Amino acid sequence: MKRLLVSLLLVLPLLASCTKKDNVITIGEYDSLSGSDATFGLSSNKGVRLAFDEINDAGGIKGKKIELKTMDDQGKNEEAAAATTRLISQNKVVAVIGGVASGRSKAAAPIAQAKGVPFVSPASTNPDVTKIGDYVFRVCFIDPFQGSVMAKFANETLKIKKVAILRDVKNDYSVGLADAFLADFKKRGGEIVADVSYQAGDIDFKAQLTQIRSKNPEGIYVPGYYTEVGLIAQQARQLGLKIPLMGGDGWDSDKLHEIGKDAINGNYYSNHYTVESTDPAVTEFIKKFKAKYNETPDALAALGYDAAKILAAAIERSVDLSGKSIRDELAKTKDFPGVTGKITLNENRDAVKSAVVIQVDGPNRKYITTVTP
Repeated sequence: MKRLLVSLLLVLPLLASCTKKDNVITIGEYDSLSGSDATFGLSSNKGVRLAFDEINDAGGIKGKKIELKTMDDQGKNEEAAAATTRLISQNKVVAVIGGVASGRSKAAAPIAQAKGVPFVSPASTNPDVTKIGDYVFRVCFIDPFQGSVMAKFANETLKIKKVAILRDVKNDYSVGLADAFLADFKKRGGEIVADVSYQAGDIDFKAQLTQIRSKNPEGIYVPGYYTEVGLIAQQARQLGLKIPLMGGDGWDSDKLHEIGKDAINGNYYSNHYTVESTDPAVTEFIKKFKAKYNETPDALAALGYDAAKILAAAIERSVDLSGKSIRDELAKTKDFPGVTGKITLNENRDAVKSAVVIQVDGPNRKYITTVTP
């Protein structure tokens, strides 16, 4: 009898573990929950969790609940790679929702590709990310489109012909956007009068801005992250540069105005969605997000939500939970009604969708226009 009891005590936890495993679908996520650009990761993570909570409340996928395993990449490429390795090898996830930064996705996605595990990035816009392999997807538009959106806006809406570029030379995202803007603006007959650089973590930009001022531009394109952009805006105004600053979705953070204060007001950036939208999908998402987190969702939250929803829809359609089956269904995504627009994944596994141009208005974001591919 003692032996029987001991055997039962050993077996029961294993049976419970197997039952739990059989009743869940484990999905991995890494994000910058700490580090210099943590607002990006925290927002994306909130969007992902909201989406999966909704799905679980509605019964899950294939009768199974989603179990989300989240790891913090600390804003570091090597940590993103390490997190992806752990999620796949230790947590046995069926897919990975990658972080928001292109550099980190370029470090992490090759690991998922090699293991045959689908990888979906909410916001990595650098074109090279999905070139890593056929298991790598994204739900955001890419830098060439985002750069051309602002080149068109500068040329046709702001009516400016001479622009300076101030790029983060160590950031794949910033470099990609700057190159795309430069090429498109020149095609439109515009002139790039200066192309100077800085690095993330810099706090003094007066030398670069003084050089730019000497070239008499009519606008400055600053495709960086909010952490530096706010300081750049302040120092530009201190040097008497009252011309418009333009940028990309890396500006989108509540911290932008906190850092840049009034100096950032009136400037423009491209983004994935606007909270001013009257689309029912958007208004419902904002309502649910506010109810859960007591804050207004930014674009990174919306992209995290869309990434989770698109992945869940692909898993629901797949014949099994194998990486190949999920990958094949992700590749079929067409006209998905996302919060950030109607999303179709093309042959390169990139999202084909519209972009919006936003103007900073204090802590608010004023919608200006929509640009379609």
